[in-house]
Amino acid sequence: MRFLLSLLVLMLVRVAAGAQTPDSARPAPPARPNKPSFIPFPILFSQPETGVGYGLAVLPVYRFGADTLTRPSNARLLLYRTTKGQSAVQLTHNVFTPGERFLVSGELSYYYDFPINYYGFGPRTELADKSLIQYRVLIFNQRGLRRLVPHLFAGLQYRLTNLSNVLVREGTDDGRPSPLLSRPAREYTGSTVSSGLGPALLFDNRDNILSAFRGNYLEVSALFNGRALGSDNTFSRYQLDARYFQPLFSSTRTILAVQVLAQLHSGYVPFRELANLGGASQLRGYFEGRFRDRQLLAAQAEVRHHLFWRLNGAVFGGVGQVGDGLDELGEGGLKVAGGAGLRFQFNRRDRLNARLDYGVGRGGSSGVYFSIGEAF
Repeated sequence: MRFLLSLLVLMLVRVAAGAQTPDSARPAPPARPNKPSFIPFPILFSQPETGVGYGLAVLPVYRFGADTLTRPSNARLLLYRTTKGQSAVQLTHNVFTPGERFLVSGELSYYYDFPINYYGFGPRTELADKSLIQYRVLIFNQRGLRRLVPHLFAGLQYRLTNLSNVLVREGTDDGRPSPLLSRPAREYTGSTVSSGLGPALLFDNRDNILSAFRGNYLEVSALFNGRALGSDNTFSRYQLDARYFQPLFSSTRTILAVQVLAQLHSGYVPFRELANLGGASQLRGYFEGRFRDRQLLAAQAEVRHHLFWRLNGAVFGGVGQVGDGLDELGEGGLKVAGGAGLRFQFNRRDRLNARLDYGVGRGGSSGVYFSIGEAF
């Protein structure tokens, strides 16, 4: 954990240094015609959590205004079905208004009868603890930020999660009841709503939010869930997300990307809203939600290198831990994962990639990830 804390301090120092860099030191992105495509196209992807997925995607990238200081906005609409019986509709967006006076971002997703592997909570769960559960969930997450000074935004965020139709389909691999049944019955009977509102502060001077070559990203935010907002449980979430991007040599052929993530909770947190390690975005090699608990601290690094034509390669590694309290983040052994992958830049103008990653974690855990966009 000393390594994680040291890395966090280093990241904050580098982000602060980046904040003091004059705007003129960062080359403005070139102006581009504002001709986003809203034509749906077929997609095929793979993750350990979903198996092979197939469906349709709409991925417009667009710019408001003709000035070169406004970075492109983007959206992503996915409709898919997987070989594990999961169906979902996902809409995400990041919108910069002209002059980047405002940044509006968010998500609207609906997962229909979504089967997942559930291992319980805590840093010491075993693969044999796996049980199959299923639920429906609606997620509405919206953030509105106003620019204070160049690259620094502040505002409010709101998140609603409505979990329903929770069903335990299978017990553990060794015949025990699902660990979910040890949670309070209100979490898996009827409908559970989490509704929270809170402040957000963001510094973001990345040259491209889809695939950055250089720049910093620092988010500090909080969500307060309570009865007054319609939440069935009262809890708070505090998050810090720091990222650093830098070419390793004189050109942008090789990029170093680093992320430190902390997610901390107080109060009673339902299982669906716990912090979790694993998945396509962090600690690739572990099943999404393989480890979940109230507190999380993780770090990962990735070296991305242009190979030829539209192909790029990447190697990555990460460490992390979860625990009920901060004092438990050093227990149970750090979770370590690493791997390598390929990128295909199907939109060269906006640097939008399709990626194929293979990650390996401890304890025989591994996974192949084929998805759209960088991990972070």
